[in-house]
Amino acid sequence: MPVNLPTALLRSFVAIVESGSMLSATEQVFVTQSALSLQIKRLEELVQQPLFVRDGRKLVLTAPGDVLLGYARRLLSLHDEALASVKVGGFAGPVRFGTVQDFAETFLTGILARFAGLHPDSHVYARVAGTAELQTLLERGQLDVLVGFSATDDPATIRTAPMRWYGDVSLLDRRPLPLAVLEKPCRFREAAINSLEARDIPYRIAVETPNLSTLRSAVEAGLGVTARTDLFLKGFSPLDTQALPDLPQVACIMQASKAGAKAANRLASLTRNVLETL
Repeated sequence: MPVNLPTALLRSFVAIVESGSMLSATEQVFVTQSALSLQIKRLEELVQQPLFVRDGRKLVLTAPGDVLLGYARRLLSLHDEALASVKVGGFAGPVRFGTVQDFAETFLTGILARFAGLHPDSHVYARVAGTAELQTLLERGQLDVLVGFSATDDPATIRTAPMRWYGDVSLLDRRPLPLAVLEKPCRFREAAINSLEARDIPYRIAVETPNLSTLRSAVEAGLGVTARTDLFLKGFSPLDTQALPDLPQVACIMQASKAGAKAANRLASLTRNVLETL
């Protein structure tokens, strides 16, 4: 009886090679590292050959693994082409979307819900992280569409928005000025600190957190002032004061994979439309 090679195993095998490690591949095939290791072990049992050897911390293809890689890519390409041809007008997944925290609520409850409603058979994977991390994932082929922040001269800019100061007005008289910021790297953190230092205004980091909702709670509680856009606190007016320096504008950007499938291209189009009307 001929041996059948499951496409899931082949897809995991190719993902490890293309991403460079099992850890990176987990975000591409959506399984845990331990499950991925078991998949490769099963694939090696099916072909009765070792596919990887370890070189320090790196996984290196064996000669049989290198041969299988070419066939695996061709088989997966043919498989996906066949599925797309049968599902005319369908949207086979997954579609992988990344956004910074500021846009998470808007897109996770809005654009992704709308996309899933239009294409109920699609598989949507959402990642919330900083812009730099999302761009790295896009470069590695682990995301299809991302929304983030950048400088205003970024060619991926969809629209620009002014940074503003937010917080309790009573804090403006305190020296050093208490700041509430996200952990590094953060474009807003850098802008706030640079602008204060340029005006020789003493400050201290009163609240530092990786989480935007925690930052919002800290600002609402009067623990510190922060620099964000109008997306930060809905219904919360920015500080209208000359006591603090002006802040730069920031660009809202959208980037999409150049090799995006039909579903990813549709999601990119919907995302652009939402950004333009925010």
